[in-house]
Amino acid sequence: MNRPAGPIAKTAIAAAIVIELIITVSLTWISVVSSGRVIRPDDVPPGSTLLVLGSLVSDGRPGDYVRGRLDTAVDVFRSGRAAHIIDSGNGSADAGDEPAVMRSYLLARGVPGDRIVDDGLGMDTAASCRRAREVFGATTLVVVTQDFHLRRAIALCRDAGVDARGVPAHCSCPVTGQIRNHLRETVFAGPRALWTMMW
Repeated sequence: MNRPAGPIAKTAIAAAIVIELIITVSLTWISVVSSGRVIRPDDVPPGSTLLVLGSLVSDGRPGDYVRGRLDTAVDVFRSGRAAHIIDSGNGSADAGDEPAVMRSYLLARGVPGDRIVDDGLGMDTAASCRRAREVFGATTLVVVTQDFHLRRAIALCRDAGVDARGVPAHCSCPVTGQIRNHLRETVFAGPRALWTMMW
């Protein structure tokens, strides 16, 4: 004979349903808003502004994720399709000054300094998108980041009033790290993006 669920079990079930609903709604919103906007490097419109999102740097060198984003941006720039590159990240000394490291990496690979714009206050994806519009005047841009992050970035930039598309970045990244990032995007970052859009 099955006993009726107690109050704790009922609360846990209700919480699980709410969490699942929030995740489903956020994933649906991201998918709809970014639909048809993930493009290949060869399809980047000539004269585009690239928004390269920052990530971990260490001892003046970019980590795997941001290096992949920068390499992709360099490829697009060398193809003649990018006019400017905004490198957006955490510019604090404690974080290693992500934009300064990104700029140095781009300069070493032949991107002229006057084509690079540093944003040291891009503390998260939403801030990078918002500042690209409000501070740097970008009304259209192409976001460069890894595939697990790309659709959310496009959605947040569009919510900030930017006509955004995105190019998946290279990534010589550990499989465990990629799995962790996909889970983080689904369970935490997606719902947070939805909350940002709503409020």
